[in-house]
Amino acid sequence: MKTPLSPKSTSGLRGEYAEAADDFTVTQGWHGYSPEAHDRWRRLYAAQSALARRYAAPQFVEGLGKLDCADGIPRFKDANAVLQPATGWTLVAVPGFIPDAVFFDHLAHRRFPVTRWLREEHELDYLVEPDVFHDFFGHVPMLLDPHMADFLEMYGRAGEKAMAMGALDMLARIYWYTVEFGLVREGAGLKVFGAGIVSSAGETVYAIEDKAVLRLPFDPVRIMRTAYSIDSFQQNYFVLDSLDQLISGLVDLDFGPIYERWRHEAPLPAGQLQPGEQAFAAGEQTA
Repeated sequence: MKTPLSPKSTSGLRGEYAEAADDFTVTQGWHGYSPEAHDRWRRLYAAQSALARRYAAPQFVEGLGKLDCADGIPRFKDANAVLQPATGWTLVAVPGFIPDAVFFDHLAHRRFPVTRWLREEHELDYLVEPDVFHDFFGHVPMLLDPHMADFLEMYGRAGEKAMAMGALDMLARIYWYTVEFGLVREGAGLKVFGAGIVSSAGETVYAIEDKAVLRLPFDPVRIMRTAYSIDSFQQNYFVLDSLDQLISGLVDLDFGPIYERWRHEAPLPAGQLQPGEQAFAAGEQTA
């Protein structure tokens, strides 16, 4: 995410912010990627796509197959030729984190910001900031799903109200626990679709199989009240009945009163079951 989590300074982050346009977009500079970077991408892709075939939602696997990006860092313009006719989305290159208002505006107009730099060799297993592999491999396949495509536009449009009411953290948790770290029921088990999971080898397996993780049914208000981890695997995940719940569970929700009620309250700790809640077991539909 670029980030709607909290205001961040762009100082010290990678990328050439000086060359960015007013909306923080830059050229991808595809010809500047080294052979070593393309090789690094191929190795990351091979490992994560193998895990995705086992653990990811079919919508992710299908979308990934349409993008033809196994052989090296993809050209965003080639992906746009697939995305635009399918769901109306366009990828725009950015140098790294961008301000919240800019991020929301891009989403509201079906532009998805993708970081252009790729992690270094020593960062293959752990990355502090989202890079092009996280953003493209993790997010872009799901932009071909109509439910995610519509949801992200709606999310972008919701940003202005959240910022005006001082409730940005609450709205950000919706993104975090769906777009980044969401699970969905599929047949007799659970699958991952969030970009933060599918772009991480360790968390892909952990999110589905770890017996200590708390997996709860999708509940927007509970999500908006739940804290999360930014530097470790999640202690808490929320499970959609299906991807269309991204729309049906949120489109008629009046966020204003929810913000008013909870914005000044401390978030609920992740990984702790609240009274009356029932969790999903590892990999299963019901606990």
